[in-house]
Amino acid sequence: MDGWEAESSAAQLLNGLGIDTDIHDSLMKDLSGSEKVKVLLAKALFGNPDILLLDEPTNHLDLDAIAWLEEFLINFDNTVIVVSHDRYFLNKVCTQIADIDYGKIQLYAGNYDFWYESSQLLVKQMKEANKKKEEKIKELQEFISRFSANASKSKQATSRKRALEKIELDDIKPSSRKYPYIDFRPDREIGNEVLTVEHLSKTVKGEKVLDNISFILGREDKVAFVGANELAKTTLFQILMGEIEPDEGTYKWGVTTSQAYFPKDPTNEFNNDYTIADWLMGYSPVDDITYVRGFLGRMLFAGEDGVKKVKVLSGGEKVRCLLSKMMISGANCLILDEPTNHLDMESITALNNGLIKFPGMAIFACHDHQFVETTANRIMEILPDGSLIDKITTYDEYLASDEMARKRTSVYTAEAEDEGGEE
Repeated sequence: MDGWEAESSAAQLLNGLGIDTDIHDSLMKDLSGSEKVKVLLAKALFGNPDILLLDEPTNHLDLDAIAWLEEFLINFDNTVIVVSHDRYFLNKVCTQIADIDYGKIQLYAGNYDFWYESSQLLVKQMKEANKKKEEKIKELQEFISRFSANASKSKQATSRKRALEKIELDDIKPSSRKYPYIDFRPDREIGNEVLTVEHLSKTVKGEKVLDNISFILGREDKVAFVGANELAKTTLFQILMGEIEPDEGTYKWGVTTSQAYFPKDPTNEFNNDYTIADWLMGYSPVDDITYVRGFLGRMLFAGEDGVKKVKVLSGGEKVRCLLSKMMISGANCLILDEPTNHLDMESITALNNGLIKFPGMAIFACHDHQFVETTANRIMEILPDGSLIDKITTYDEYLASDEMARKRTSVYTAEAEDEGGEE
């Protein structure tokens, strides 16, 4: 069973998922939440199992770790059954899609995009076939109505009655999938001067996560912060929202800007006894419960849902509440820290489309490859040494850039050598 290789195989899995060598001998209880998830994923992958069952394996993984997992599963010789809301991941890994809808499971050969096109085409074909059948039914009914009392045409009318009885319309059930309606509409148009960051530095628990960072954002920028440095991204967002102070440097929002923020950890938002409707009323510029319920309805909170207590909501429901809050704010600058966590595929698609259409400036961190690729026109990565790579490009172009790859590799390699020297 390759027992002699067990330790090195385990180390390779852990390193591939972003668990550094220097913490391989740490206790599980001392790891962070995301690190624990990575170790549990490595545990599932370990030992070449016959069947891998993976329930949302990309949650809590950064984009580099997800790319590594994709390659691992593509080269995995045995059976993989996976549940995931990451469309790009499903396209890369899956050879068949099991579609669960209408209370049934239907299997499609191909990846996610093929399933989506096939399932939409099937519904379209059924609707077109029904339309032709309805036209034929109408034609037969008109003939029967017109000539059933006519003795010379009675045989033809009887023949058409039999033909009419044989026509059956396809039963097209409405999908059980529900898409929220996400539409960020700024209350005022944004000016040319949006955000200026100059020489920003910050140390957290002895680690310098931001080191002399500077950049300027314009009105049409949609910036994706990528890379493994989760703490650095969250720290920067908190500084820009005024939640914490930088150690050095300054930032300045333009006079025409207004900001809405989606925090990575929204626990404090929901640690109260408010109902959903009352909670959102606290952020509404219009003192009208009907106005507020309209925003909740867009996010699939219908009828009695409005009286549910926010503290008992599921992870996905809390995310939809926060997105309602962002929409109702009318802000023209959005900051989102991992908004797709806890969302289903339909909600991610709606948020993706909503951000693409958004006419203001947006900066976000997200682990969904397709979300980043289709939304961002500018990529920033905060490296382990706290420095910044800033590139006006798409995410796929960024990953393919030799210059960026060399820059990233040199920093990550230098960090690993420093750790090895200290050991």
